[in-house]
Amino acid sequence: MTSSLASIPVFDHSAEPNVARMPPWVRQSLAQDVYADTAQLLHRQRLTTVCEEARCPNRGECWGRGTATLMLLGDTCTRACAFCAVKTGRPGSVDLDEPRRVVEAIRQMDLNYVVLTSVNRDDLPDGGSGIYAEVLRGLRAALPNLGLEVLTPDFRQLQEQAIAALCAALGEQGQMVWGHNMETVPRLYREARKGARYERSLRLLELAAVQPGIETKSALMLGLGEREEEVLAVLADLRAVGVQRLALGQYLRPSRYHLPVRAYISPQQFEHYAQAAHEMGFSWVKAGAMVRSSYHAEE
Repeated sequence: MTSSLASIPVFDHSAEPNVARMPPWVRQSLAQDVYADTAQLLHRQRLTTVCEEARCPNRGECWGRGTATLMLLGDTCTRACAFCAVKTGRPGSVDLDEPRRVVEAIRQMDLNYVVLTSVNRDDLPDGGSGIYAEVLRGLRAALPNLGLEVLTPDFRQLQEQAIAALCAALGEQGQMVWGHNMETVPRLYREARKGARYERSLRLLELAAVQPGIETKSALMLGLGEREEEVLAVLADLRAVGVQRLALGQYLRPSRYHLPVRAYISPQQFEHYAQAAHEMGFSWVKAGAMVRSSYHAEE
């Protein structure tokens, strides 16, 4: 696939309708006054946010609070997940000045907590971990009291290398939340997460969880056709590898070319999952229709 095809969907699920109309408990937040200020600052620094690229329904609320999740390594992903609005194709070259601009933007936003994520960069020898490390090193030097969270790809066969690079950049006394999203249950990986493997994602979280100063986190989007027992099995797997933080949200179809919504999860069901997660030992749980992996991460 060439970059000229990057904006063209690689799936066509247009013949598959959503299960029903969106229920009243699913709402998109409205922007507040500071929304425009946040947008201008990020665009001035030529930075990408997952808030925009993934069409996050909470963008108005989060940007209204002056917070954003920055997306490193460009806006083009080397994978083509059937649920994701981020464009896929052949990414451009790595922007080596990006770490400096990220640090400067975060300094200007006067944040207490920042989440860094990225597209998958399977085309790079290090999977993109070097840019993550440079950003973390810059933030530690410039803003030593800043709370840090990363939401990374699975890094395929480079997991140990990536973990070593990020932890070295963090420093011996550094603390950080390391997030990696399982997204869905194993049965649906072939349909929803082509290029990913359930066991590989679990392994990354397991490796990260044993690092000093690291707390691990994952997220699932519900409504793709998973069964309750499958969801609970994934939660059990996450706890077994040491994951402490969990986010559960409703899958919302970005376009007709993406997978259809096969179920709208009720608030009561989300509450049930949250209770089960707490009973399993998760220390931080967010569950609800509009919850996304970085939603209220600063809490």
